[in-house]
Amino acid sequence: MEVVVVTGIAQGIGREVAKLLAASGTAVGGFDIDTGELDTLKSELDEAGCDHLLVTLDAADRPGILRFRDAVLQKFGRVDVVLSNVGIGFFGPFEEVDLEKALRCMEINVIGTAAIFQAFLPSMRDNRRGTLIAVSSLVGQIPFPFESIYSASKFAVEGLVLSLRYEVEPFGLRVALIQPAQVSTSFAAKIHKLPPKGSPYRERVARFIRRDEELIKSAPTPTEAAAEIVKVIRSKNPRLFNQIDLKSRVFLSLNKVLPSSIRDAILLSQMDIRV
Repeated sequence: MEVVVVTGIAQGIGREVAKLLAASGTAVGGFDIDTGELDTLKSELDEAGCDHLLVTLDAADRPGILRFRDAVLQKFGRVDVVLSNVGIGFFGPFEEVDLEKALRCMEINVIGTAAIFQAFLPSMRDNRRGTLIAVSSLVGQIPFPFESIYSASKFAVEGLVLSLRYEVEPFGLRVALIQPAQVSTSFAAKIHKLPPKGSPYRERVARFIRRDEELIKSAPTPTEAAAEIVKVIRSKNPRLFNQIDLKSRVFLSLNKVLPSSIRDAILLSQMDIRV
């Protein structure tokens, strides 16, 4: 029986990944800060006959992550795949960003990923098998305006994984990145907020939000995204970079070959924020 750990498991992509894994007989360990959603997921996994260990935990609680690791290894004996899906958004013109609040985004998105990987690495290294997967984003390679802090966090996640790859591959471990553009969840809506009246950025931010929310309507559902992620989880030799939708594949491919002036023009036009 395969054992997979998923962080940020209670809602959205993480929840759907857990349900798909449960349906195929995979044991699931995971944590989330949302106790209510976590309890309903436990009931669903029980109904599916899934062996699981789910706990309420903040990704910034590093001692808690180590206790979670110990409980998972005690229950299952090993872990085959760790999927770092935990993450929070951050939106706003950089000039107006509260940097103290930005620290929370960096703590959860970057150090949260580092902490869960670091916790399980020793046992996976000893077993000389396993995969570490981080959910990044399109903005981990293509920075978006008004998402400077979030983009920085995802650039950092990608740098972490790319560097880590050289260290762990000699022990038989694999690493992979998931790079969605958008998924049709409430993730973006929770953070979209207009700057105050009088802000020099207010009108362009309003156009950006309208366009972003329009694009989300045609984005992959969490179930569709989860199905693509489960393919990466199941792969014995996953690709380093993995996209879940055509839009991500197209944009990331163009990002590699187009001159920066053309890339910028496409981005500004796509998000309706030309001056």
